Amino acid sequence: MWFKQVSFYFLNPEKLPETEVLAEKLAEAAFKPVSGLERFSEGFAPPQAFSPEMVFAVDFTWGISLKKQEKVLPAAVVRDFVDDKVAQIEAEEGRKVGKKEKGELKEKITDDLLPRAFSRNSRIAAVCDKRSGLLLVNSGTVSRADNVLSKLREALGGLEAALPQTVQSPASLMTDWLLNGNGSGGFELDSECELKGQGDVAATVKVSKQDVSADEVVQHVKNGKTVSRLGLVWRDKIAFVLTAEFALTKIRYLDILQEEAESYGDDVPALAFATQVLMAQELSDMIAELVSLLGGRVQAA
Repeated sequence: MWFKQVSFYFLNPEKLPETEVLAEKLAEAAFKPVSGLERFSEGFAPPQAFSPEMVFAVDFTWGISLKKQEKVLPAAVVRDFVDDKVAQIEAEEGRKVGKKEKGELKEKITDDLLPRAFSRNSRIAAVCDKRSGLLLVNSGTVSRADNVLSKLREALGGLEAALPQTVQSPASLMTDWLLNGNGSGGFELDSECELKGQGDVAATVKVSKQDVSADEVVQHVKNGKTVSRLGLVWRDKIAFVLTAEFALTKIRYLDILQEEAESYGDDVPALAFATQVLMAQELSDMIAELVSLLGGRVQAA
């Protein structure tokens, strides 16, 4: 699976668990379907449909998957049931139903409806490059990526991990690149950016499918706005949008990588093997170059 968005963490390569240990721990924290009055359940599940293994180990990488199931109970449905019950009580007992009683009715009705509610399943995959200790999570949302890391730590009984904190902020580097009209190293400007002004209610400008180095775009930076998202192309291999939170979104793997993966075979397992290795290798190399251009990592005191 080619990840379309990535949040990442730095793990200690020397303290990564052996594949067998990791698989055993994830099996103990395996996903179980929602039951009874539970609103949601989450746990680890096999990352590949063609294999029952909890860890998809390929070369210098391993892949995992966190599965979540949650009950879907629309607020409008609960509200209708509550309104009907309130109307019934008021008609039969000739009194007004107060706020506290309505809250209690809502809780009881919700509990009654939960066993009959539909279930919605979702998964978030993650791949670790064991050479660099980089954990790549298939999510551009920090809170969801943090949850995957948290569950992994829980399953393993602890895991040394660090956020991608750098000497220069991504927003500062992206603003410099836009102001100069070009990137540096292996990075070139693409055709998308977002700029934000100062303050809580500051204006936001979004630019799409046009030359981001054009005068009318750069003028926003000269007027004090900061780049919060910027489209980039790395070494003609990967196109993506970098965010101020140092997440990668809208990732596109260009033809050279797609063709290399397909050269390993066209059956599902062969493509899965090749995709995981190539993706981990290229994203790790790209992130390493970005971190270097940002002045390196800030080491914890």
